[in-house]
Parts: sequence; structure tokens; C-alpha cells
Amino acid sequence: MQGVQEIPDEEHEQVLERVCAIDVAKTSGMVCTRVPRQGSKPGARVSRVWEVSATTRAVMGLAAQLVDLGIQKVTVESTSDYWRIWFYLLEAAGLDVQLVNARDAKNVPGRPKTDKLDSVWDAKLTERGMLRPSFVPPAAIRQLRDYTRLRVDLTRDRTRHYQRLEKLLEDALIKVSGVASKMDARSVRDMIEALIAGERDPTVLARLARGRMKAKYHALVEALTGRFDDHHGELARILLDQIDSLTRQIDQLTTRIDELICELPEAAASEPGDPTHQGTSVVVDRLTGELLAPEAAADPTDEGTTPMARQPNQRLGDRAALSAIERLDEIPGIDVRGAQIILAEVGLDMTRFPTADQLASWAKVTPRTIQSGARSRGGKTGKGNPYLKGLLGEAAAAAAKTQTFLGERYRRLVKRRGKLKALVAVARSILVIIWHLLADPATRFQDLGPDYYSNRIDKNKKIRNHVRQLEALGYTVTLNPAAA
Repeated sequence: MQGVQEIPDEEHEQVLERVCAIDVAKTSGMVCTRVPRQGSKPGARVSRVWEVSATTRAVMGLAAQLVDLGIQKVTVESTSDYWRIWFYLLEAAGLDVQLVNARDAKNVPGRPKTDKLDSVWDAKLTERGMLRPSFVPPAAIRQLRDYTRLRVDLTRDRTRHYQRLEKLLEDALIKVSGVASKMDARSVRDMIEALIAGERDPTVLARLARGRMKAKYHALVEALTGRFDDHHGELARILLDQIDSLTRQIDQLTTRIDELICELPEAAASEPGDPTHQGTSVVVDRLTGELLAPEAAADPTDEGTTPMARQPNQRLGDRAALSAIERLDEIPGIDVRGAQIILAEVGLDMTRFPTADQLASWAKVTPRTIQSGARSRGGKTGKGNPYLKGLLGEAAAAAAKTQTFLGERYRRLVKRRGKLKALVAVARSILVIIWHLLADPATRFQDLGPDYYSNRIDKNKKIRNHVRQLEALGYTVTLNPAAA
């Protein structure tokens, strides 16, 4: 019995007596309930299947029926966006609703594929606790998510319009994008407005440069010498109007997002008299990017710890209280907008993810392990939440350029694992830090510095490795300490 490991069941794996499953379509849903059969021997079950229209009135009527039946759990498939009316209304009726991935529920080869059989199968899986529920944040976070996601989408649309504008200028032989650092610079906007107004003299256009771009006067004269005609001006006007309209909408969304976050009590800074205000700083592990325990990070007997990590734990009563956005903003690579997206995608309640590893696994920034016998290999990370994963990728790329622990972690990994895997590793480290900061509102981020790895190297082990390599090449090594 050596190596026996006991794995307890998770909460969603409990066997239930009264369950319901809904196979979701666009205009209707196939509902299946499984309840004990009355008047039969113990353990006998009965399934009832019927179709319900996907309208508010019909779904609310279904919710009342399920409450009367004493249904303990309802499973809804995550089919496109059609699941929302079922999930929201059944949840509002007080039912325990779980959203599941249809891929997990339909992996039954050889079984006929019909809506009725699918709903019955889902109900059987539900009563046995064999379905993993998807993460659905509370209503306030869902509302915030709608705003942040639309802002991301509109920002991408605005970027596409800038790309179209640049392409239009290239067609007019105007090469201003080769001189200016970005197309949304105010100097570039003034030059394009002048071109639309009919100005064609490159020397006059170049004098519209502002700030540091004035030093590029001669390069601008050459770049603005082209064949910009009236039809280019008409198209440029349309593109600029589209860009201005998107900018106004993005600013409107940003204002509304700030208001929604201010309305979340969990996102606010702790009051100085709050007993939860007594917290410690967050430091990351030397190899994995995991968070070190405060006592381990501050242990003066640890010879491999940097002076920054050896500092005594600072009570937040001696430091300024920060909101959740401000605490996330302290992480390298994450700005205020990035912190807002994080709150909208993962929420503020980290009890939904009992450990940081579970949050990383849900976000698909942890490589999948594939084991068969004695052979074990890593698989792909998976798609995950596109908005969260995209933000983590951008944050990892920005942190990789900094002189911080995360930047040094990227530079160490990229040598042997490549750029993409190194970025995923840094993104996972960032998400682990985020989990700890949100799980404990009194915790603050503290970077260990780029020299954390080098200060923890076992010098004797490194000396032995170098000596062994030289001896393998046929040399006799004598070590003499250098003069101080």
C-alpha cells in the first residue's frame, strides 16, 4: 500500500437526489429533471423531459416549477450567449445553478446526438457530481465586465482605424509614420488636418511639429512630400471622425468603469482603524514565482535572501491605505486599466479559486501535464479567458523589459525555453501575485529585485561544477582566493 494518496471529493462532486439539466438552444431549451420515483423501491429514479421557450416569462415559470420540486442543482450548458437568460433568471429565483462547458458534458462516443438525450445525460452527470462548473462572477462584476470588455473592443477598433489611416497616407506617398513614433501623436494629427484642409507644402506641414518632434524637421519635410489629393483628404476625414467618435465612447466607458469600481466596497481602501488593515508585503519565490511566506521572506538566517526580502514585515498601519486597483497597479507591467480588467474578469472574491494554482489553471497559463506510464510531458496551455489572458501577455511583455524580479525571471527562462514559454511563465507569476493581493486586502506587493537569483546561488556548488568541467577537459585545478 505504499504511495497511496487520498483525494477528497470537491464540493460540486456530491451526489444529489433532485437535479435538473437544460440543453440550451437559441430560441428554446430542453429541460430534464431527475427526482426519486414516488411509491417505488428506494433508489428508483425518474426523468422528465420537456421543451421550454427561451423567453423571460417561460423561464420564470420554469424556475417556479423547479423550486416547487425542490431541485438542488441546475446545470446549464454554456452555448454561445444563449445560456444567459436561463442562468440569470434561475439564479434570481434562488436556485443553485452551475454553468458547464458543453465539451465536458457531451464526450460520449457512440451515443445518438439529440437534445432530449443530451439533457438526460447532463442530468445524470449532475446528480453524480461529474461536471465541473464554470466560473460565473456575481452580477456587479458581470456588469463591470461588460463595460471593460466593450472598452477593449472599441480600443482595438480605434487601432484598426489608425492602421487604415496609415495605409491611406502610404497610398498618398506620405511617410510620416516612419518619422513619428505613433500615429495618434498630436503633431501627426495637426499635419493630417492641414493636408485635409488643402495644405500641400511639406515645409509648412513640418513646422506644425510639437515638442521633441521639432528636431526632426528635415526628416518631416522629406516624409511629407507626396501626392496627397482630394480623395485622400475625404477618406482621411472619415477615418478621423471615426477615431474621434471611438475616443469619446472609450472615455465615456472609462468614466463609467471608475464609478462602478468605486461602488464596490471590496475594492475600496481599508480604513486605518480596520483590524484587517494589519497586513504584510508580498514577495515572490526565487524559481517558480510563487509568493513566499512573510516569515520566510523576512528570516535573517536565510543567507540567500536579498536585503529587500530580509526587511521586517511592514504593517500597513504605517503605510498609506490603497484600493484594490492601486495595489494591483504596483505590480510591474500592470497599469490602472489593466487592473480594472483584472477585477472585471476574476472578481474580488478569491474563495471562488481556493488556491493560486486553481486561478492559474482556470486562466490557462499553466501548461497541461500529460502522463502515460513512466512518460510525462507538457501539453498546451489552452485558450482560456481571452481578455484576461491577453492582458496577462501584455503585462508579461512589459515586465520583461524592467529591472525587477519578473524581468530577471523572463531573461533567465528565455535562454532555454524560448520567448513564448518565458512570457507564459511570467504571466503565471503575475497572476499568482494577483491572487494573493486579492485574497488578502491588507497585503502589498514588494519586489525582490533583479539580483534575487544571483544572491541565492550556492557558491560552493557552482565552484564544484566548474572544477569538474575543467578536470574533464584534462586540467588540474588549484583554487586560490583572490586578494581583497
